[in-house]
Amino acid sequence: MKPRVYEQHFRQNRLPHLWCPGCGNGIVMKAIVEAIVKKNLDPDKTVIVSGIGCSSRASGYMDFDTLHTAHGRAIPFATGIKLARPKLNVIVITGDGDCMAIGGNHFIHGARRNVDLTVVLFNNNIYGMTGGQASPTTPLDKKATTAPYGCVDNPFDPCNLAAAAGATYVARSTAYHVPHLINMIAGGIENKGFSLIEAIVQCPTAFGRKNKMADPAQMMMWMRDNAVMKPAFDKLADDKKVGKFPIGLLHQHQSIDYDHAYDKVIEIAGGVEK
Repeated sequence: MKPRVYEQHFRQNRLPHLWCPGCGNGIVMKAIVEAIVKKNLDPDKTVIVSGIGCSSRASGYMDFDTLHTAHGRAIPFATGIKLARPKLNVIVITGDGDCMAIGGNHFIHGARRNVDLTVVLFNNNIYGMTGGQASPTTPLDKKATTAPYGCVDNPFDPCNLAAAAGATYVARSTAYHVPHLINMIAGGIENKGFSLIEAIVQCPTAFGRKNKMADPAQMMMWMRDNAVMKPAFDKLADDKKVGKFPIGLLHQHQSIDYDHAYDKVIEIAGGVEK
């Protein structure tokens, strides 16, 4: 049987992956590759950058030029690549802990500068790799190893944070809505500027077992039943929005991206020197 077109973009000698059974990370990783194929990106001009955590292991399985960087530092590494080689397509893979906690400062400044990156945030609401601690996106009252009686810290909404900081493309989807997720990532690739795609993924091992959702299929049914397309979500009465969340394109606007803005600085500096 002839391999499907996206299979050539995986390092077959690194598979099978090390994620837990039922984890949603592999679904999102494949969706990223399918979006790359959909947008017909040149693999030799596409770079995948990841930080540290369960999600960030994905870069090791993907057959592109890849960087598996320091905890929370994927965006500054990716920024350096984009400024040095602006014609490259740079995609960042990160997680809610990697991006919203230790990497939070880099995240907001990447969005503020409107660096031309496509950031795919795998959000499983937990620190899965390091023992199941509560993360910046763990919902209120949900349990974790560091919150055995329920989390009392208000969670971040990565999409709202990105839009407020200046990102020019902000979208959300889930591991259940795969065709939709592919389209959201493809839209982020097409956008010239900082793009965030939040992918809600299931973690039955670290999150699910502590919150009576140890069945991966049960977690995906939760996504199916509670994710609402943004146009329909906006029409819901406030009391009907409780427990639901919007998916789709949440925010988009146009602004000069960082490498073009920096080119203007170089031009001005060159003129002054002359």
